[in-house]
Amino acid sequence: RRHKLYREELNLTSLEAPLLFRPEASWLQFHLGISRDGLYPRSSPTIDRLLRDMQDFPTISADYSQDEKALLGACDCSQIVKPSGVHLKLVLRFQDFGKAMFKPMRQKREEETPEDFFYFVDFQRHNAEIAAFHLDRILDFRRVPPTVGRLINVTKEILEVTKNEILQSVFFVSPAGNVCFFAKCPYMCKTEYAVCGNPHLLEGSLSAFLPSLNLAPRLSIPNPWIRSYSFDGKEEWEVNPLYCNTVREIYPYSNGNRLLNIVDMAIFDFLIGNMDRHHYEMFTKFGDDGFLLHLDNARGFGRHSHDETSILAPLSQCCIIKRTTLLRLRLLAEPEYRLSDVMRESLLQDHLAPVLTEPHLLALDRRLQLILKAVGKCIDTYGEGKVVANDTTRPEAPGSDRVKPTT
Repeated sequence: RRHKLYREELNLTSLEAPLLFRPEASWLQFHLGISRDGLYPRSSPTIDRLLRDMQDFPTISADYSQDEKALLGACDCSQIVKPSGVHLKLVLRFQDFGKAMFKPMRQKREEETPEDFFYFVDFQRHNAEIAAFHLDRILDFRRVPPTVGRLINVTKEILEVTKNEILQSVFFVSPAGNVCFFAKCPYMCKTEYAVCGNPHLLEGSLSAFLPSLNLAPRLSIPNPWIRSYSFDGKEEWEVNPLYCNTVREIYPYSNGNRLLNIVDMAIFDFLIGNMDRHHYEMFTKFGDDGFLLHLDNARGFGRHSHDETSILAPLSQCCIIKRTTLLRLRLLAEPEYRLSDVMRESLLQDHLAPVLTEPHLLALDRRLQLILKAVGKCIDTYGEGKVVANDTTRPEAPGSDRVKPTT
């Protein structure tokens, strides 16, 4: 509808066939499959179809994301440093009303994040988004939106379909003859921070959008174990080993599954090496015990040679973990189900394989052992009954817990 009005205002005629709404579209079926148990059911054929569609469907429009647009105005960087020019991302739309977040390649797979980089100015890596989705599915969390790698023709699939004049204005041809573009923002948005095709093709990640906030409202909540986003200073949890006692007194961490879900998220972030989890989001429909969304994982898989054990603070300080999570971790530590082997096999399904280098895959096994060691230490101190929460596996949510087509 907006596209039609746009063309009418400019007195343009189009020979394009009208876009038809298809109830069986993979994007819609993905949204309808969201339940209180996760973003999608186990072994969902819809997700495999959605990944193929994001890989193959042509784009019909491209634009900056909403937070990128916000940076064109006032930016409050007191808590979150977001150098938009380096962390360029675009919203791509497809022919059947599907929408995905495109993050271009900024760092080669074999490169490690420099040791002198603070976590809040680290690169965002497209392959980290892809690998995070696969790991999340292997862990049976199902809290990362479906993500796939794709080679994008930046000329045909971005420049020629965008209606954003600002985005059009930042395209240029490099001295090597490659088509490049960069973000438009108040700082760090120059040609030296551009991404370039070869000469037109650029690899990146595509992450499926969640339902509109009008249909499925979400809350964004500060992480109790948020890090200090400054060059000096510490948060309380970094200096107080008894910090979890304070958290347990605060609702909603005082009861229910919220604290257990925080520990799940910390385990996931430790495995990928993500130190940048300052907030988490939840669907309001599922209440306080709903699952936490594991969004924005592009700062993971930066350094395979370093294990940042401080990410495990929720586990090591609270000494609590779901039984289902612990059983899955123990299974993935067995030689016949080794996590690195399962990840390697899963990532081979992506068109940009190999998504991770071998050192990153082996780092997963090493970090998994550190997690199990931390759990073992807690059990030795407090006993298994106090540490391992016997969460029961419930059946998939009934229809009343799912988004309805009429909503």
